Amino acid sequence: MSEAEGCVSVWEWLCALHLDQYFPVFQDAGFGTLLECQGLTQDQLETIGIKLPGHRKRILVSLQKTHHHTHPEREPVSRGERPVPKERSVFREEERDGERPRPVPKERTKYRSVPVETLDCGQTSPHPNPTFCPTTPNPNSTSYSTAPHSTAQDPPLPPSPSQHPKRPHTTPSLSSSLTLSPLSAPLSPPLSPPLSPPLSAPLTSSPFSAPLSPPLPPPLPPPLSAPLSAPLSPHHLSQPLSHLLSHLLSQPLSHLITSPTSSLTSSPTSSLSRVLAQPPRDGPSPVLKMGWLDKNPPQGSLYYQRRWVKLDVDYLRYFDNDKEVYSKRIIPTAAITGVTNVGEQKFEVVTTNRTFLFRAESDFERNEWVSVLQNFTRGCQEGSRVITSSVPHSSMTPGSPLTPDQQGYLELRGLRSKLYTVVSGDKVFLYKNMEDYRLGIGITSIDMNVGNVKDTDRRSFDLTTPYRIFSFLADSEQHKDQWVEAMREAIGEALSNSEVANQIWAEPSNGCCADCGAAKPEWAAINLCVVVCKRCAGEHRGLGPSISKVRSLKMDRRVWTEELIQVFLLLGNERLNRFWAANVPPSEALSPTSCSEDRRRFISSKYRQGKYRKYHPLYGNQEELNNALCINVQCSDVLETLCLVFCGADVNCSTGQADCPSPLSLALAHNQKLQAQFLSHNLNTGIYMLYFSVIMSPQHYSPQHPVTHNGFLFKTASMARPITERKAREEFSRRWCMLNDGNFSYYESDKTSTPNGTLKSTEIVCLAVNTPEKHGYYDHTFELYSDSERIYLFGTDDPDSHREWVKSITKTFIPSNAEGLLRLAFERIGRLRYKDGLNLQSPRVGWFALVGSSLHAYLEDSVEEEEIHLRKLQELSIQQENEVLVLVERGRTLYIEGERKLDFQGWCVSMQRAAGSAGDSLSQQQLTETDIPVIVDRCIDYITQCGLTSEGIYRKSGVNSRVAALCEAFRRDARSVRLKEGEHQVDDVSNTLKRFFRESGEGLFTIQAASAWLSTPEESRKICQYQLLLSQLPRVNKATLRALVNHLYCVQRFAELNQMNLHNLAIVFGPTLFQSDGKDYTAGLVVEELIEHYTDVFEVDELQLKRQLDEITAIIKASGSAGDFICTVYLEEKKETTEQHVKIPGSMTAAELTCEILDRRKIQVREKDYWSCWEISQKEETERPLHHLERVLPIIHSLGTDSHLLVKKHLAMEAIRIYLASKVDVSKHGMVKFREERSILGLGLNTGSFHDRYFILSTASLRMYKEVRSNRPEREWQVKNLRVYLGIKKKLRPPTCWGLTLINGSEKQEKPERQQWYLCCDTQTEMREWFSTFLTIQYDGNVWPADAVQTRVTRALPADTRHGNVALIPLRGSENEMRNSVAAFTADPLQNIPVTTPPPLPHTHLCL
Repeated sequence: MSEAEGCVSVWEWLCALHLDQYFPVFQDAGFGTLLECQGLTQDQLETIGIKLPGHRKRILVSLQKTHHHTHPEREPVSRGERPVPKERSVFREEERDGERPRPVPKERTKYRSVPVETLDCGQTSPHPNPTFCPTTPNPNSTSYSTAPHSTAQDPPLPPSPSQHPKRPHTTPSLSSSLTLSPLSAPLSPPLSPPLSPPLSAPLTSSPFSAPLSPPLPPPLPPPLSAPLSAPLSPHHLSQPLSHLLSHLLSQPLSHLITSPTSSLTSSPTSSLSRVLAQPPRDGPSPVLKMGWLDKNPPQGSLYYQRRWVKLDVDYLRYFDNDKEVYSKRIIPTAAITGVTNVGEQKFEVVTTNRTFLFRAESDFERNEWVSVLQNFTRGCQEGSRVITSSVPHSSMTPGSPLTPDQQGYLELRGLRSKLYTVVSGDKVFLYKNMEDYRLGIGITSIDMNVGNVKDTDRRSFDLTTPYRIFSFLADSEQHKDQWVEAMREAIGEALSNSEVANQIWAEPSNGCCADCGAAKPEWAAINLCVVVCKRCAGEHRGLGPSISKVRSLKMDRRVWTEELIQVFLLLGNERLNRFWAANVPPSEALSPTSCSEDRRRFISSKYRQGKYRKYHPLYGNQEELNNALCINVQCSDVLETLCLVFCGADVNCSTGQADCPSPLSLALAHNQKLQAQFLSHNLNTGIYMLYFSVIMSPQHYSPQHPVTHNGFLFKTASMARPITERKAREEFSRRWCMLNDGNFSYYESDKTSTPNGTLKSTEIVCLAVNTPEKHGYYDHTFELYSDSERIYLFGTDDPDSHREWVKSITKTFIPSNAEGLLRLAFERIGRLRYKDGLNLQSPRVGWFALVGSSLHAYLEDSVEEEEIHLRKLQELSIQQENEVLVLVERGRTLYIEGERKLDFQGWCVSMQRAAGSAGDSLSQQQLTETDIPVIVDRCIDYITQCGLTSEGIYRKSGVNSRVAALCEAFRRDARSVRLKEGEHQVDDVSNTLKRFFRESGEGLFTIQAASAWLSTPEESRKICQYQLLLSQLPRVNKATLRALVNHLYCVQRFAELNQMNLHNLAIVFGPTLFQSDGKDYTAGLVVEELIEHYTDVFEVDELQLKRQLDEITAIIKASGSAGDFICTVYLEEKKETTEQHVKIPGSMTAAELTCEILDRRKIQVREKDYWSCWEISQKEETERPLHHLERVLPIIHSLGTDSHLLVKKHLAMEAIRIYLASKVDVSKHGMVKFREERSILGLGLNTGSFHDRYFILSTASLRMYKEVRSNRPEREWQVKNLRVYLGIKKKLRPPTCWGLTLINGSEKQEKPERQQWYLCCDTQTEMREWFSTFLTIQYDGNVWPADAVQTRVTRALPADTRHGNVALIPLRGSENEMRNSVAAFTADPLQNIPVTTPPPLPHTHLCL
């Protein structure tokens, strides 16, 4: 870019582009000159505030063309080959016909593009006339002409001084040769279709032209002192005309008006530049001449057609009549190559591809038309010839000066052929074909500032103007949508004023639609205070003005007061969506590509029903809402006012003040203009009354993907139950299937056009990929689950076709935010409803895919994909009554619900199978979070708790049947097995652990690495060798070996109690872990060395290991081995004569303590005597019956000084059992008076009162609601963590004496009062029912023991029954004896081995 070009101001450049409204935008962005604007991009222009795509394109094209002038992408012209100009043909006077008078050369009519007054001319025409007339040339002027055969490739010779002596005055320039009326509008470069190619021949006058009367000499401009600072360089002259015009447009007016000196050598080129450099017009081009003419049709008929013809700076147009607005033909003046007289009253207008023949009513009128046309077009053409002939001819065809936003063929109803249509800027041009478009000769142009576009049919649409309706028909529905969008953008560009929009968009969140997120929304709901895009605005209008008042940011200028703009800037879409869209599930959220139906449903749910809003704390209390509104309008918090209004507050409520009777007047009185502005737009809004309507069920939206696929598949009849049986070949039918536009259709054959059935993508809730041969004949099958509770089974022989179908169908119903699931080799994929965290009331929608033993999910509250390892879950259960699948991870519980029963059953079966053990290897087992098989973890934990002091642990065999049953239970679902000290024996558990390792598929050390472990290395290298081998083990094997060796290390540390030293453990576990016969002691030696060097091999922290051993020691002491706890228990009442001092072991239950007290007092238990142990709190005035399986020792430790244990009859137990037996549903709900104990800070006083609340007690939680119709609980407690006591303190003044006290038993604080809640019932029966429901939920229905007598007999027997009734293996023999015994033992570890043993114990242990 030259220095002169770079110094052009942005204002002058934008004026030349008709975009001067953006000058403040560029000025604010720091752009002052054209040079500083180089390098701008689409995004940068949009960022600084240029929102319309057409305007951005126009600016970028101008910048690119200006840059192209300096950096042309063409091969350089050789300097050595200078073109030789062809000699001009000069016609001398003596060669002409002597009889014919020499014609006086007629001066060109040159048109000024600004009124004369703007140029401050020294003189004006003595006869001002708005009609343009030809002028007489100055006698002293120099005229240039070229031979008729000169071309663009042959530039004319420059005039020599001898042939053309200088004169005192030059030819008047184009900008000074025409005088306009003061009423004439200024002219500007035409916004026209493409210009014609460079002219190949000069424009010549016909010899039959009538002589013209000499007009008055034209006025000359006064001398100007500003020289031409940006002359045309030779490179500029080498560019096509359109490029040159673009360059000239970028020059300021002051640079293009020459001084008196330069005017002496002015040329047609400089004259042309002066015209093009004038400021742009704001309105249409002024008409130079118009009138009635007869036009000969193109076929050359003898009959002429009468046409109304108009000539302006841009076009020559002709119409059917003078009332028509849209022409029959438009001919750009730049495309006219010649105008000649052809006879009486006739003249021709010649273009590059066609000649138009006109006939006037008289010769005088014909001469006027010819004169005006010739004088107007000659200047532009000669200027074009000078420019294009100075360089070799370019093959580039000049394009349209306006960049088309949309172009192509459209069928116009009423015509037989299609028209080539172009949308450019704020106009629509119609051409006969593409060739006419390239030449610029069109039919008509439509100004879109008076247009409106309307969809009429699948492929048709109407462009409506006040003068005519244009009905277009596109090739397809997709093309129709593109045309409609382009024309609507043209209308917006014609009517737009971006001042308000730029101010609103200054808030970043307003730059995206509040509903769908589309960029640069241009509409707003002024009462809802949200900024929305055009498509969402259409759906807002459908809600009606009582709900949403839609206004344009660019066209409705009057409504946008400064206060309203400030409201939108203060709130912003982001803050507003925290209220309007606080609970939008991902499946219902909109995207910029969402269809109209989904937009309508979402916007109605969001604003009409308030489905996703954030509830105000006062919601439902009309009086409180109105009071809060009256208070809040006096401050500046507009968002709080909006929340109150749209949660039910009455905008027209009474304030109770005579001078300010309404909230609006109250806001004005306190000078809260923004509050008043918001309230004024909501005075007649009835939206808040609709919020109390019933919330409709959610409809999940899945964005459509442009996926197409077709082919043959084999299909069975759809079913309404799970497909479990194998299908025969005859049950499959071959069908032609097609996937298109989100619809999956199947046909009888590929020849039929009517489908047998169709599944929409929105109807598909799940797709399941079946394992080979699951359904019989076809190996590769998949199932589709629809929301109408039907299953569709499809199959194929080709695995590639099967894979492609599954991938294509899945793409149609999986939303874009969950497309990451498509890359997985899933077995089942679909949408499910779920609850988690604190949101347990309203389910949300997530997208899930089951891959092996992992569940991949895209949840609503997470952006990234989550992976749930099903085999690592702490719990996986199904609540059949609620049809809920419960997944419990560490620190998180996920409740999954199926949208349909059939779909939910399939997910449950698949996830339970995936979460279970899939084989014998360690990696296929259910695992803990540390990758240890659950069976190993449970067995080690139980033995650590109950068996470390058992003599001969791991060497004694358990009962074969019980061991087999335990192994089967762990194999079926290890997660559900709970090992309990009264129900399972230590030896049974230890043998279960050994059997698991012996029967595992690859063994703990793996088959491949076992030999390396058994190869004994040198003593100095043992530790390093074991560490190396350990690092090579699989992840699960490594974690399991570490956990087992840690456990065995702890066992041998207490060898003085269990007699299992390091050597004995190695003998037992060596053959077991290596799955050998036990004859070779190498396996035992490896195990022995791993245990001995445990801290070195596994790099264990000594401090952590010491802490673990201390915990085990504490467990042993707590279990009674180091002394029992002595406690005082009372019988029936607390007094000295009834107290009993009892030794309480750690395993004693409440039932055992009760039996022992009754046995001591020799009390006979009769039928229906429900003796139980009670926890009594005198301070709290409460009591609680202990459950018969509840451990007593932890209760004793938690008792305060004012609490004690009491054994007495449970008088209500019979009624409780009868009530529970008759109860069908385990849950309970109802109204209860509630009080929470709260302490006033700093005063030490308690406060609170009883209020009616609605409670729901279910298997998982206790939820409290403010009222029955509330949908969000105020409080929620986990039932398992609550301790329920009978009674309430009298000082709380309960309404009745039938109450329950709830204490959170999972938390420990210094002041338990802060964890207490009180429920007060109206009757004793009601209290008993609530208490019974708590008991049955907390203890899984086991409220009272089935056989109380057996419990009493069990406690009467001696307690030492650890060794069972089996023979022991010798523990203290020699090493050889131990090896032999181990060999026999490992051959069948569960059989009793006949060896020398101590005599059997004299009793048999009875199980509870």
